[in-house]
This record gives sequence, C-alpha cells and structure tokens, in this order.
Amino acid sequence: MARYTGPVCRLCRRYGEKLMLKGDKCVTKCTLDKRPQPPGAPQTRRRKLSDRALQLREKQKARYSYGVLEKQFRHYYEEAVRQPGVTGDNLVRLLELRLDNVVYKLGFGDSLKAARQVVLHGHIMLNGRKTDVASAATKPGDVIGWMAGSKKSEYFKAAKENMSSKQAPAWLSIDAEQMTGRVATLPAIAETPSKFDPAVIVEYYSR
Repeated sequence: MARYTGPVCRLCRRYGEKLMLKGDKCVTKCTLDKRPQPPGAPQTRRRKLSDRALQLREKQKARYSYGVLEKQFRHYYEEAVRQPGVTGDNLVRLLELRLDNVVYKLGFGDSLKAARQVVLHGHIMLNGRKTDVASAATKPGDVIGWMAGSKKSEYFKAAKENMSSKQAPAWLSIDAEQMTGRVATLPAIAETPSKFDPAVIVEYYSR
C-alpha cells in the first residue's frame, strides 16, 4: 500500500479526532473544528461497526499518526512481539523512537511530515554522522543534531527562533542554543499522547 498523499484533514474527519498530522496548525487552525462530520455524502442511517472494523480503525489511526506504510507497521508489530514486556507498549515505543518522530518531538520540524523531509534531505546527524533514513531507530544516549552546512539555511534559522515555544517530552533533552537533542530514556507510555489504543491493534494482528 502506497503512502497516503491526499488531504490529511480528511483523515481526522474520518476518524472523528485530531491526529495532529499538521503539527501546530492542528491546534490553531483545524478543519475538524469547523466540519466535524465525516467526509463524503451524509449517511441517513448510522451503521454499527464490527469488532474487526474497530480494530482496523485503530491500526489505521496509528499508521497515519506516524506516517508508516502497512508493511513497515507489520514489521514493527512483529518486533514488538519479540521484545519482552507488553506488546502494545513495545509497539508504541518503537514508533516513538523513529528518527523522524524524534526530530519532530524535539521541535526541529513543525509537523511529522516536515521533520521527515528534514531527515530525508540530509540535514540531520545521528551521533555525529549524517543520517537520511527517516525510519532509523534511536535509543537512549543517542544525540541528534544538524549538519554544519544546514545551519546556514533559512529553515534552520526559523526553527531556532521557534524553539522557545516548543516543549520536548520528558524522555528527550534538548539544547536550544546548540540545536541538539538527546534521547535521555525510553518513552514512558503514560507520557506518550497516543491517538489510538495499542491493545486493540494487538488484537487485530492476533486473530
């Protein structure tokens, strides 16, 4: 399945909640606030979703929230199963520790999509080495910074000016002056604002 490239506001309207796909814009200017009804022709009769449909719905919400393809998402689930502990919690941690998500959470991008582009265009260093793989897995102790040449770009200057309004999660530490970040610890599930229920996703793949 190819990556979704359509209007992301339709996804939020489809699932009836903000998936924060536009980052800060979802807080200040959200289509869902003005048009809360699902996209498409209005239905005269509301159909009750089956358990399988509800499970699929949660899985799709997770995929879109992190911009992950179906094959990639299945890989993350299989890796979560192999790890010790609760499978659903492991799945959330694996998704949170993707490099593009860490770059976004550090405030280096206004949205996850913007953060992914920053990584893909070769502006980010991981532990002192240029890394242009958005799905690269980070771990506690990893340091994320900018390439020396990228610090001269207008995007970098704008991102640095906006750092004062950003707040990184507790599992990340950031040096706003040097524009570097560090994965301090594994993400705590209680502090991870998920828009989906990982336990339901586990049920989806367990059938």
